[in-house]
Amino acid sequence: MTDLAPDAGYGKRNRKLKTALIQHKALTLEGLSERLFGLLFTGLVYPQIWEDPTVDMAAMQIRPEHHIVTIGSGGCNMLAYLSAAPERIDVVDLNPHHVALNRLKLAAFRHLPGHADIIRFLARHDLASNVRAYDLFIEPKLDSDTRKYWNRRGLTGQRRIRVLGKNIYRTGLLGRFIGLGHLLARLHGVDPSELANARSMREQRQFFDERLAPLFDRPAIRWITSRKSSLFGLGIPPQQFDELASLSAEKSLAGVLRQRLEKLCCHFPLKENYFAWQAFARRYPMPHEGELPDYLQAGRHETIRNNAERVHVHHASFTELLAKKPAGSVDRYVLLDAQDWMNDRQLNDLWSEITRTSAEGAVVIFRTAAEASILEGRVSQALLGQWHYDAEQSQALNLKDRSAIYGGFHIYRKAA
Repeated sequence: MTDLAPDAGYGKRNRKLKTALIQHKALTLEGLSERLFGLLFTGLVYPQIWEDPTVDMAAMQIRPEHHIVTIGSGGCNMLAYLSAAPERIDVVDLNPHHVALNRLKLAAFRHLPGHADIIRFLARHDLASNVRAYDLFIEPKLDSDTRKYWNRRGLTGQRRIRVLGKNIYRTGLLGRFIGLGHLLARLHGVDPSELANARSMREQRQFFDERLAPLFDRPAIRWITSRKSSLFGLGIPPQQFDELASLSAEKSLAGVLRQRLEKLCCHFPLKENYFAWQAFARRYPMPHEGELPDYLQAGRHETIRNNAERVHVHHASFTELLAKKPAGSVDRYVLLDAQDWMNDRQLNDLWSEITRTSAEGAVVIFRTAAEASILEGRVSQALLGQWHYDAEQSQALNLKDRSAIYGGFHIYRKAA
């Protein structure tokens, strides 16, 4: 669990992430946009992952002998996968803040006394006892770099770990973006948090149709959503913006965002969709209000706790990690939406390593901002021809993804 890349100091400038993001020269509009996005992404971005792990696990069908490689992000997905007790999970992330968060969550499962303590630490807010729990149970067991990260003091003199005594899900780039979205809506007379009062899907639909949907016709919001930088907080890099904007004659994402928000708001019962709680109430539901993420369910706690040492967190790129692995050694690959950021060379390098390291029956899953898979015509046929695209299940599971952020969910299976 404490694997560290040689340059994984949490306080250093994230050169690996910068290298992955920058594709154009600095003195161009594209280059400036990429550098602004990269600057924003050097801090914590996702306190919670925004890909539905239930959909992932349905696609992967994890077995005890499986070796999984996944991107870390907020860490919720790797903990959900761990509940299936695979043999090994390698977590990679280019953002050192995500590396520190993943390690903290793993340490919490390993060292906090019980399930109720995990719920207080990761699912509740405004509890100063969370900081005391960290000091007593977790901090002494962390590796030195992760300990330094969470103990580091900011400009106010407070340690980073204090965020767990407040509401970590309101921090990070995405948390602050959601906060700005709430502020913009309130300036137009709408309080998104009122969705939490809905008691049926009919009331959820009514709230969306009458209160939220009209916002996307407001000139100010249409102008804002036509600017690439306005959506960096949602984790949409310039490359993804261009792909999504191509779907609109106005080159604005207002229509796309309205459609995605409609799915999040209306397609699933609120009590079953913790993503909607985070988006609208900016917190997780209480027991009488709804369900917590899969990895926080009581029935999964012991399995995750007992197998936490099977997870190894790396400050590295996906391709970089795979290059160090033997041929035929990986069973499941989880790429999140990382390929949307890649150029053709990076895509082919990645799939070359995926194909080399893939075991018999291997499965690759990923998401895309737009609906279609981005691989056709970009990854060489010599590589892609060794994989089968499961279009039917991809579409079926995409409809079940409760986070509603992405346009497409994709499953590639190693050809026999």
